[in-house]
Amino acid sequence: MKYQSTTLNRNYINIIRRLEVWSANPWRRLSLLFIIFLFAFLIGSSIGMINGTLALMDPIAAFFSVLFIEVFVRTRRVNQTNKESLISLRILDSFRMGFVYGLFMEGFKLL
Repeated sequence: MKYQSTTLNRNYINIIRRLEVWSANPWRRLSLLFIIFLFAFLIGSSIGMINGTLALMDPIAAFFSVLFIEVFVRTRRVNQTNKESLISLRILDSFRMGFVYGLFMEGFKLL
């Protein structure tokens, strides 16, 4: 799928390229992915904690969490054909894994 060359699209591509050049060092890449993983874990555990405390809209929150994860999975499949943005796929995967792990850990707390 070829996207139109807009200013926003060009800026996004430039940011990804700069990030790939910056993360050429394996320690930088690992630390970036780890920070993103921990941030997503915080978001996932916060969503679980807020819903567990309020107990108002558990099915709706679960629906939006699954929808959020599915959007990430489908975005990864679309971007997998583009070999240029390898770091963006790793960032997306790290965020998704951290989010799911946060939800699981919050669910295990409730058992």
